[in-house]
Amino acid sequence: MHVIRRIRVSLLAATVLTMSTIAYAEPVMSAPTPPATVKKPHVTKIHGDTLVDNYFWLREKTNPDVIAHLEAENAYTAAMTADTQPLQQKLYNEMLGHVKQTDVNVPYLLGGYYYYSRTEEGKQYPIYARKKGSFDAAEEITLDLNELAKGLKFLSLGSYRVSDDGNLLAYSTDTTGYRQYTLVIKDLRTGTLLPEKIERVDTVMWATDNKTIFYVTEDAVTKRSDSFYRHVLGTAANDLVFHEPDELYDIGAFRTRDKAFIVVESQSKTTSEARYLPANKPTEALQVVVPRSSDHKYFVDHRGSLFYIRTNDHAKNYRLVAAPDTAPEMKNWKEVIPARADVKLDGFDLFKDHMAVSELKGGSQTIRTVDLKTGQSTPIAFPEPVYSVFLDTNPEFDTSTLRYRYQSLVTPSSVFDYDMGTHAGTLLKRFEVPNYEASQFASERIYATAADGTKIPVSLVYKKPLVRDGKRPMLLYAYGSYGSPTWPTFNSNRLTLLDRGVIYAIAHIRGGGELGEPWREAGRMMVKHNTFTDFTDVAENLVKTKYTSSGRLVIQGGSAGGLLMGAVVNMRPQLFKAVVAQVPFVDVINTMLDASLPLTTSEYLEWGNPNIKKEYDYIKTYSPYDNIAAKAYPAMLVKVSLNDSQVPYWEGTKFVAKLREMKTDSNPLLLKVNMGAGHGGSSGRYDALRETAADQAFMLREMGISE
Repeated sequence: MHVIRRIRVSLLAATVLTMSTIAYAEPVMSAPTPPATVKKPHVTKIHGDTLVDNYFWLREKTNPDVIAHLEAENAYTAAMTADTQPLQQKLYNEMLGHVKQTDVNVPYLLGGYYYYSRTEEGKQYPIYARKKGSFDAAEEITLDLNELAKGLKFLSLGSYRVSDDGNLLAYSTDTTGYRQYTLVIKDLRTGTLLPEKIERVDTVMWATDNKTIFYVTEDAVTKRSDSFYRHVLGTAANDLVFHEPDELYDIGAFRTRDKAFIVVESQSKTTSEARYLPANKPTEALQVVVPRSSDHKYFVDHRGSLFYIRTNDHAKNYRLVAAPDTAPEMKNWKEVIPARADVKLDGFDLFKDHMAVSELKGGSQTIRTVDLKTGQSTPIAFPEPVYSVFLDTNPEFDTSTLRYRYQSLVTPSSVFDYDMGTHAGTLLKRFEVPNYEASQFASERIYATAADGTKIPVSLVYKKPLVRDGKRPMLLYAYGSYGSPTWPTFNSNRLTLLDRGVIYAIAHIRGGGELGEPWREAGRMMVKHNTFTDFTDVAENLVKTKYTSSGRLVIQGGSAGGLLMGAVVNMRPQLFKAVVAQVPFVDVINTMLDASLPLTTSEYLEWGNPNIKKEYDYIKTYSPYDNIAAKAYPAMLVKVSLNDSQVPYWEGTKFVAKLREMKTDSNPLLLKVNMGAGHGGSSGRYDALRETAADQAFMLREMGISE
């Protein structure tokens, strides 16, 4: 870190000793001074409107004055939270006390090997390993991230793909947090790296010949995933197989579970298109499954001689069809699962004789299995009314075993193997949480009524007993964008709050995906305000029903959830005691006007394109940075990361600078900058725990809890 400008952070004046009385005077406290942000007006004229951005210059990442300002903000935050240091350490110790530091994940079978990852006490990162034929065999370490991370501030593993013969590992790593991954190939027989080193790789897959790889790369400036390449190991050529020219689309690729095809998907927020080639004929040209058409999204997999296609054609919540892999056009589609208004077909997984169907109904997840020979469908039963379930790693095609992971707000993550033939489930592992007794806690699902009459689900967890007298502190979390659900999952880091009487709540607001595609559509584009008013309506309901009070209500959201935080504090600042906004997307207009930034163009269909006046006008009504006003705001902790490619550090930094200029209250306004990480914060597990402890200490202090 380069500290160019310092601020005064002295909190305690010297103690004065009088010689005659040997009495001590009271310490003189000097409040830290927040950094002053220089104004450099930047003018944008658009649609007859003039925008003046005094803090646009903070985008200049290589400017020493910008780095100095960020360091000054960190110093100010450290000074303003110095009194919480003992609590931070206590919280860290408690969180660590809920972690089994040396542990092993449940292995999965692939190509005759049992693959797994494990952790060791004191080490920041997992170790990836395998055993041949039996889990009792000798361990072979495939990748030790702790070794790779030596001398680095950050390390993230991207792809991890083993060739069909088990000899070669293609893996990618990011060493800055900018989501810029470098692909290398490791010979697992010798432990040596092959000469290949390919930059900006998103995903990778092997052809059947064990020497050809396919991979997707991103644009060097916009980071849009736009190119699909083929490479034969040991050669110099990297052949461009497909390039996606449309700036609204990103591409991804995968190999079907039966290993028959490589599939390349182009996706915008509303439309998709799939191409395919045989995995055993890697030099063949890609063929289109169904040409793209506006607002048609579809997703494919393969079994036998059929493509199975999940499509929203005449099906808002999707239906499943099948077509011959030699002629997959729409005229040959045959329906397998029909459309249903109240159930979203969220996904399907194909095996040799069975299919697992993932669905959303009534705000909950379900899984059922289908015998593809008889057509019999069998739902899997789950024991709690509020829970989360996800299909786990299932790489083998010729199997009757389905692995899934179950958890709830009170039940730790639990791995099950389910026999799709006998319908018997076996618990393989419930992850151990030391110093935790589930019976002391309870979870429930309630509903808040939005202003337009819509029922908004809310998931709650708390330590028993609960007396609804408005005195319990609460942390209310939400996301509400991209159709991404926020499921009620278990998190041992949350126990430090619950043990102190905090109620944790998740608002499943519109814009997310908990209630299917209509729920997403009702909180997107020109009805985005529903996301924000849903959240404030939930908060008001929780106060009215005496789960908490505004004076003890802290709210939290990150990324697009940080946009939510910025919007609601502008709208209803008096409703909340404090806010934690993590890597917040708050400078919506400026960001969406800059097509060179990562994510911008592809997100015109999520937020709108401000180059279109109607959409500009609507975005301006809620863009947090553009709606800061001279009024009182709650206490706020804003967190950004210097190497964040998804929401650049300057968004939260500018937001804080403008808030300092405009707000009329004296509540704490803190900016914490991670100078060596990206969108998700620190990559090491112990470093991440310390970040969480600092966040919680801020929350608890604002809730009136000091220890």
